[in-house]
Amino acid sequence: MEALFVSFGSVALAELGDKTQLLALLLAVRFQRPWPIFWAILLSSLLNHAVSAWLGGALASFIDPYTMNIFTGFAFVAIGLWMLKPDDDPEFDQSKLKYGVFMTSFVLFSLAELGDKTQFATILLGARFHDFIKVALGSTLGMMVANTPVLWLGCRFSCRLPMRPIHIASTLLFISLGGWTLAETWLTTHG
Repeated sequence: MEALFVSFGSVALAELGDKTQLLALLLAVRFQRPWPIFWAILLSSLLNHAVSAWLGGALASFIDPYTMNIFTGFAFVAIGLWMLKPDDDPEFDQSKLKYGVFMTSFVLFSLAELGDKTQFATILLGARFHDFIKVALGSTLGMMVANTPVLWLGCRFSCRLPMRPIHIASTLLFISLGGWTLAETWLTTHG
């Protein structure tokens, strides 16, 4: 049970204020449909955390940190650029989504989780406890406890939020995170 509780607490705390929590808010505000986003985050988290916990410390010793940081940096920039794409009108027409709210949310959340601190925390927890089921369940529950309230609060208050400044701020934040990750990686390797 320790693996479950420690994983839950660690990930719930690590997720507060994290980029994926911001992404959950932005998805809720943009699509106004919290349930498909909830299920997308749950499925993405279960898959991501199960693999991370299973691989554990063994995988951590084989990952080239430089490559992982480069990929993560470009993923941040890609998410930021997607946030820049304006809605066609104030009433966003969800029928224009090529893959729907669920699949769009699933893909974006999965990409945002790659190389995230909660993913690395889950890898380390899997290595420590050697119980990938409890670690995966605990970390997924922690992720959902941190993100679920954001989905419904984001939908409820979105009509009162200034959407264009939020989109611009989120774009700048994600591109900055990507640039910072890439710059830090370059400075670390090229000193």
